[in-house]
Amino acid sequence: MSLKAKLAAGELVLGSFIKTPHPHVVEVLGLSGLDCLVLDAEHAPFDRMALDLCVLAARAAAMPVLVRPAHNAPEAILQALDAGADGVLLPHVRSAAEAAAAVKACHFGPGGRGFAGSTRAAGYTTKGMARHLATSDPIILAQIEDVEAVDAIDAIATVPGVDALFIGRADLTVALGTDNPDDPAVVAAVARVCAAGQAAGRRVGMFLARAGDAAHWQGHGASLFILQSDQDFLLKGAAALVSSVKG
Repeated sequence: MSLKAKLAAGELVLGSFIKTPHPHVVEVLGLSGLDCLVLDAEHAPFDRMALDLCVLAARAAAMPVLVRPAHNAPEAILQALDAGADGVLLPHVRSAAEAAAAVKACHFGPGGRGFAGSTRAAGYTTKGMARHLATSDPIILAQIEDVEAVDAIDAIATVPGVDALFIGRADLTVALGTDNPDDPAVVAAVARVCAAGQAAGRRVGMFLARAGDAAHWQGHGASLFILQSDQDFLLKGAAALVSSVKG
């Protein structure tokens, strides 16, 4: 079953962020039991070549891969999808209008995504125009991480083409004027987004600092969890090694 189908079915989907712009990291985690990886081009130094090579590594490992672009400009979305990413995690979607514009930029058609039949996504011309147009159906996640987005969440949740609302809890915490992700205002905002997603029949995902919190938010309708990152795995693995030897 494809990642998009798993999301649509409400299956539990677990992924992790990739912060290191090198295909070897993706290749290694492609051997894991994760359901997907997210290349974080918003907060990590991915240039276009690094993005391309990391998508290539993910595809070679048959690991679904999403890209969080630096911004939601059409050219950033186009580059990720042309490289062959399964979809995009779009940061700072603040309104239904912004969500609709991003969805349009993800799809071919008048005023939408520019077409090229020579990309990896197009099979380097082997798909042909008709097949590439017919089979292009990227995953689109709208990241909710601003006060304005929470205020407009009912409208954002109903925008056609958005596969899931994705809660960026760290940014949302800062936007709400606190440094505590467990502040009641933050928890209430996360619950508000979950409720809007359920009411609109829209899937909900989120980043969690504590993996153990996933079960709680599953109870609120969330099914997609992006947990930790390659950097976390390195740091925690090294810390566990030191602790096992030095105590």
